[in-house]
Amino acid sequence: MRYLHTMLRVRNLDTALKFYRDALGLKEVRRVDNDKAKFTLVFLCAPEDEGILAASKGRGAPLVELTYNWEEEKYGEDRYFGHLAYEVDDIYATCAQLMKLGITINRPPRDGQMAFVRSPDLHSIELLQKGDARAPAEPWTSMPNTGHW
Repeated sequence: MRYLHTMLRVRNLDTALKFYRDALGLKEVRRVDNDKAKFTLVFLCAPEDEGILAASKGRGAPLVELTYNWEEEKYGEDRYFGHLAYEVDDIYATCAQLMKLGITINRPPRDGQMAFVRSPDLHSIELLQKGDARAPAEPWTSMPNTGHW
């Protein structure tokens, strides 16, 4: 398992970038604008982590992901923290092992690529398949979402 990023929701992207980029000195390394879903993702890294980021295969890490939803949302203080993200060698085997330990798979890896679970303190944890997505397989493809993530 490899740590990837922490997602933080922000109310104002320009204000957030003034803090994370201009004040803290993090560097913007990637940006995704999604017109259809109306959100922007900005990925930042610490200057000393640029070498790690450049050398990493697949998904870059370690990063902070700022998520800005274009339409105003009311999250409440507890929802501004989004999730931790980890890359795993086999998303299906990881989820099966977690289920054996009694952990609920809140968002099953139906796409062979991504799943979400929650910690005992209800922090969301995103699990992402290393490399290409696995081929869709049961029981995952027909497993519904459970609770929130």
